Amino acid sequence: MSEVIITGGGPVGLGLAIDLALKGVTSTVLERSGTLHRIPKGQNLTQRSGEHFRAWGVSQAVRAASPIPPEFGNAGLVTYRNLLSRYHYNWFQRSKVGAYYFAENERLPQYNLEGVLRNRASELPEITLITGANVTEVEQDATSALVRYETAQGKFRSMGAKFCVGCDGARSITREQTGIKSDIDCEGPRMALLVFRSMELHDLLERFPGKSIFNVMNPDMEGYWQFLGRVDLNGGWFFHSPVPEGTTKENFDFHAFLHRMAGTEFELEFEHIGFWDLRISQAKSYRNGRIFIAGDACHSHPPYGGYGINTGLEDARNLSWKLDAALKGWAGEGLLDSYSLERHPVFKSVNEDFISRMIEDFREFTARHSPSRDLEAFKAAWADRANADDSEVTQFLPHYAGSPIVAGAVGAQSGAKGLHEFKARAGYHLAPHHVSKEDLWDQLGPNFTLVDLVDDAESSKHFEDAARSRNVPFEVVTLADNRLVEVYGCEAMLVRPDQFLAWVGTGAHANAEIILDLAIGV
Repeated sequence: MSEVIITGGGPVGLGLAIDLALKGVTSTVLERSGTLHRIPKGQNLTQRSGEHFRAWGVSQAVRAASPIPPEFGNAGLVTYRNLLSRYHYNWFQRSKVGAYYFAENERLPQYNLEGVLRNRASELPEITLITGANVTEVEQDATSALVRYETAQGKFRSMGAKFCVGCDGARSITREQTGIKSDIDCEGPRMALLVFRSMELHDLLERFPGKSIFNVMNPDMEGYWQFLGRVDLNGGWFFHSPVPEGTTKENFDFHAFLHRMAGTEFELEFEHIGFWDLRISQAKSYRNGRIFIAGDACHSHPPYGGYGINTGLEDARNLSWKLDAALKGWAGEGLLDSYSLERHPVFKSVNEDFISRMIEDFREFTARHSPSRDLEAFKAAWADRANADDSEVTQFLPHYAGSPIVAGAVGAQSGAKGLHEFKARAGYHLAPHHVSKEDLWDQLGPNFTLVDLVDDAESSKHFEDAARSRNVPFEVVTLADNRLVEVYGCEAMLVRPDQFLAWVGTGAHANAEIILDLAIGV
């Protein structure tokens, strides 16, 4: 019997299973679909997601599976009213924050990423993947979670495990069956997703080298995006846009719609036309007893900027080490609760500080400025936008500064917005400085790690003794480099298994037992 049942075998579910397997935890992944859906979503992956791939041993496979080589570029462009407008500026350049991570950002369709993760899962004996499994019931008692599902052959099966994690999407049966409610923050227009091929459009947009995503600020859309992205360099594209209520494949001229968006006619061939209703929602909690949810089951929003898949992968990485701790007996009573307490405010901030803010920003700009009303005022306002910091990238910094298991500043709040810097801050991701970047990642490993920057053997021993008495897997990495003391602004850092900092400070004045008890939720 597996220790964890995962409902949903998309990138989040597979990532969670892989992360658990590398810790020796067995899981069964129940995935409804037997084949990979060829809808190109979830493509824009951050450097932090690249760190997950590195931890899971799939970095090279992910890079090889990308249909757009990194040397082409994956930055974005904002244009006014149509793609060929004279008014445009660079946008979403993730390379700006690359120095603060141990990996590079990636760009590939979700189905390609799922293929890579399925292959990796097949290499790990701790993972059982069952496809064609339609989950019908999820329940629990004091000692286990129970899942019932229908097989592809129409037979009904059931299985139990210590824990269950629902990674089964925005219409999560796991969330519904567990009784976890959601708050709906925004309900917007009907949206169309168009997937098509056009080398002519590819040729038209070669005037913008290195650009893979295009955001059209169309005043007629009332702030909502017309979002075009490359799938590959062979004329593959996807496009999201609001459309009138009641729009169907048959009653709407999508060729003309795309031509207006581009600002010119071009040859194209549709591969998919689909529809969805724009809304932003978030589960009130990510846990009910032995049942957890992750990814789109927790948070649903329009596919703006790749926030969904990146947030979901971080959900998996945050939850994995805590489930491992609970299964192996070294988790404090509050550790599993900290999953929801840490991850919930992060997506709340993603919504408020990025997605909803960007929609409102477009709405306000197009209502206030128009080249047809006052050309000079419009040019000045557009120039201000073009010269502004790319805050959607430079300030996207999920962190747990207000977490109950982090020795952070009094009154600090967790969220997704912050400033990238090398200084070590409790609750923040460990940023690698170039002095240590080459070897620090491999030294961190999968456990709690005390990074000693001053070779304080006595303090390190106190931490080791505290960890041993609590059966916490623990390592000490001694760097002893005054340059790093200056860069990080501390003498020691306690790094969690997910590479976030549980504590930073001076080893000589640290109470190792109190710090470690806090970090494991005692």
